[in-house]
Amino acid sequence: MKRKIVSMPGDGIGKTVLPEAIRVLDAVGFEAEYIHGDIGWDFWRSEGNALPQRTIDLLEKHKIGLFGAITSKPKDVAEKELDPALKGKGYVYFSPIVSMRQHFNLDICIRPCLSFKGNPLNFIRKDGKGGYEEPIINTVVFRQNTEGLYSGVEWTNPPKQVRDALETHPKMKFFKNVPSEDMAISTRIVTRNASRRIIRAGFEYAKKYGYTNLTLCEKPNVLRETSGMMFKEAKEIAKEYPNIALWDTNIDAQMMWLTKNPENYGVIVAENMFGDIISDGFAGLVGGLGFACSANIGEEVAVFEPTHGSAPKYQELNPSIVNPIAMIMSACMMLDHIDEKAKADKIRNAIAKVIEEGKVKTYDMMKLRGSADVFKYGACTTQQMTDEIIKNIA
Repeated sequence: MKRKIVSMPGDGIGKTVLPEAIRVLDAVGFEAEYIHGDIGWDFWRSEGNALPQRTIDLLEKHKIGLFGAITSKPKDVAEKELDPALKGKGYVYFSPIVSMRQHFNLDICIRPCLSFKGNPLNFIRKDGKGGYEEPIINTVVFRQNTEGLYSGVEWTNPPKQVRDALETHPKMKFFKNVPSEDMAISTRIVTRNASRRIIRAGFEYAKKYGYTNLTLCEKPNVLRETSGMMFKEAKEIAKEYPNIALWDTNIDAQMMWLTKNPENYGVIVAENMFGDIISDGFAGLVGGLGFACSANIGEEVAVFEPTHGSAPKYQELNPSIVNPIAMIMSACMMLDHIDEKAKADKIRNAIAKVIEEGKVKTYDMMKLRGSADVFKYGACTTQQMTDEIIKNIA
C-alpha cells in the first residue's frame, strides 16, 4: 500500500517548492499518495482560521505531513484583511504552524545545518597565515517547539487579575506606575517534562550519529528560572551519556562564537525562541535559508518543512527563481523518519554532487538580488535545479 502524506503547500513560494520536493521523491522511487491540506493566509481571510479543522483531521488520520510555508502578519493587519462578514465576531489570527505544533504536541524541532562542499555561500574565515579556511559545519539544532516565548500566553492591556497576580512578584515594582493600557506582556513558559524530552532527544541523536558534544544554549544568568530549569535537567540527563560532553552557552555569546569556531558544535538544544535564532544563525553559515530544512516531531504526528518564509514577492515570478533545496532536504528528513533512509541518502548525495559541480545554481547561490532578470547572469530556475538533482540520483 502507498503511504499517505498530507501535502500542505500553504502560502507564497510554499506552493512552488513543495511540488518540486514531490517530484524528487517520485524520482527516487518513493511511492506515496499526497493528500492536499488547506492551510495559510487565504483561509484566515475567508474562514477566520488559518488551520482549518479539516486539515487537522487529515493529519490525525495520516500522521505525516509535508509543509511549504505560510504568510503571517501582525494582529492589526490580519484583522483588516479578514472577510468583512467575519469582522467583529471574535476571530484572532494565530500562526497555523504554531497552532499545529501545539495541537499535536510537535515539541521536538530538528534543524540540521550542514555545509556542502563547493557551496559558494559557505562560511570562510582568515586562517591567521594570510590565507583563508572553510570549516566543515555539521551542527544539528534541537529546538523546543511548543513552549517558551512562542507559547502564545500574552496580553496587551493585561486584565486586572493578571496584573494583580504579576504584582505579587517583587520585580514588578519597577512597573507599578505603568498603566495597564500602556503595557504588553509575553510569558516564557518552560516545563520540566518538555525540557527533559527535548534534551534527551538531543542526546539520543548525538549518540546515534556519533556527535561528541551537546550544547545547551540558554541564558541562565538572567533567565534564572526558565533557563535554569533546562540547565538543571540537562546536567542530570548528561550523566546517562558519559561519552558526550555537555557544554552550555549563553545565546548572546553563542552568536559571537558562531563565526569564530562553528565547526566545534555538534548538537545544540535550546528553548523555542533561542532555538529559532541559533538555527537561523547556523543556516547563514551553510548557505542561508535556501538550505535550511526542519522536522517537527511529536509522539504520533510529524510535519516536515523548510524554515524559510513564504516570500510572496517571488511567488508570481514565472519562471520561478527560488531555491527548492531546503524543501527537498525537508522531504529527506521525512524519509529518515519513516525508515526510508536509503532513499533520503540518495537524494542528499545528488544534492551534494550538484552543488560541488557548480554548473547549476539558483540566484541565491550566485549572491544575486532576487528579481526576474537573474537568468541573464546564469541563474537557473527552480525547476532546473530540481531537474539537475533528479538527474544525479544514483
